[in-house]
Amino acid sequence: MPKDFLKGAADHYDVVVIGSGLAGLTSANLLARQGYSVLLLEHHYQLGGMATWFKRKGGHIFDISLHGFPVGMKKSCRKYWTDEIAESIVQLKGIRFENPQFSLTTTFDRADFTKLLIEKFDVPPETVQAFFDTARGMNFFDEQSRTTRELFEQFFPGRSDVVRLLMEPITYANGSTLEDPAITYGIVFSNFMHKGVFTFQGGTDALVNKMRAELERNGVDIRIRTLVEKIEVSPDRCVTGVVVNGRRITCDAVMSNANLKSTILRLVGPEHFDRSFVEEAEAVRLNNSSCQVYIALKPREGFDHSCGDLLFHSEHQGFDVQAMLSRNVSSRTFSFYYPETRPGSDRWLIVSSTNAEYADWAGLSDEDYEAAKRDLCESTLTCLERYVPDVRAKLDHIEASTPRTFQHYTQHDMGASFGTKFEGLKVSETLPEQIRGLYHAGSVGIIMSGWLGAVNYGVIVANKVDQQLAARPEVRGQRLEPSGAAARE
Repeated sequence: MPKDFLKGAADHYDVVVIGSGLAGLTSANLLARQGYSVLLLEHHYQLGGMATWFKRKGGHIFDISLHGFPVGMKKSCRKYWTDEIAESIVQLKGIRFENPQFSLTTTFDRADFTKLLIEKFDVPPETVQAFFDTARGMNFFDEQSRTTRELFEQFFPGRSDVVRLLMEPITYANGSTLEDPAITYGIVFSNFMHKGVFTFQGGTDALVNKMRAELERNGVDIRIRTLVEKIEVSPDRCVTGVVVNGRRITCDAVMSNANLKSTILRLVGPEHFDRSFVEEAEAVRLNNSSCQVYIALKPREGFDHSCGDLLFHSEHQGFDVQAMLSRNVSSRTFSFYYPETRPGSDRWLIVSSTNAEYADWAGLSDEDYEAAKRDLCESTLTCLERYVPDVRAKLDHIEASTPRTFQHYTQHDMGASFGTKFEGLKVSETLPEQIRGLYHAGSVGIIMSGWLGAVNYGVIVANKVDQQLAARPEVRGQRLEPSGAAARE
């Protein structure tokens, strides 16, 4: 008999959370702290969503790239998770750029970038300060018509090298382009500039397992391998429950951490929304996806610390988003994992990340697809030899993932690694106005992409769910957090 992954689950919960990305995990944790009954449903065999890892023969453990986030992650994890998690967040100090326009290493904070822009790129000090002050002053509620391209033209006209320095890491981090609203760049960039780039020491598996333990302490009912087939809605547009693994479970609220368009158009169905809202949802553009190459060296075989922590390598003559997306790869981010990245390990690992288009991979035959992945691995090793010359002799394992891989494991349409473009944020936020009790938190609008954005969006939405549940006659909940408190970060 197949295992019943819902065995022992109740027939009714205050809240059902669909998906266990960092936004879903955080919402579930905060609502459970408030005393609500919470069911967390994850279709995969482990929690984390895009914050995940996998193991391979020989004792290798791969994170899905080396996740970098601003220092605000420490504050958010301390406040909404545990001190133990917050104390495991450490700074990455070796951020390298290697391209035809410049070669440099930086701590990726405002002080160092200011020095670089003035001394290496000959930008006047007053221009540098004005740019940073403008970016830092940007607010989520600001006017949104100015593009990132226009922002750069205002301060650095004709300076493709400066644009590359300032833009390339953010594009790799969340899929931003020069045509996206300037605030989506300014808010993310200025958060990094506060104190640099941070990551979780110990590996993503350690982080997610600590989060799981905290969820269990707070009483969340966690269920893996549970695929939600439908969100049920009453004729008067109120959430009534979900159908998961063929079983109906009722609830008073649903918080979806699934893809925004999938939530609206597939799990609920367009017939339950205003036609104008459906048209708005259908028009939301998905962001692009990723390819990654996972490289493990033989036990105790390594590379020098001069490689840095993150290396932005490009052979393209200037900053070009389309070139970064091309299957003819000319730009890569290398994440270097030293044994101290995962204390107690004796392994050196490297993950190469490239932005990618789903369409370039979706139509390949199985034979061509496998050949393309082999080519990607081979070209990645050839590139890596510039920084680790003997990498082939030390190689123990290599494999590639593509947008098809991400689609398979995340259920995101087109394997979208970075959620939706900016217009998705309004659709996500206004979902409860269409259907009472239906909420969404996830990677939308670029601002809410990345680990810190996901955690804080989970906080914002948990507060809104709490407000609804607390208004029920039989419940007296308390506010979790003023709704705008997490938005700036």
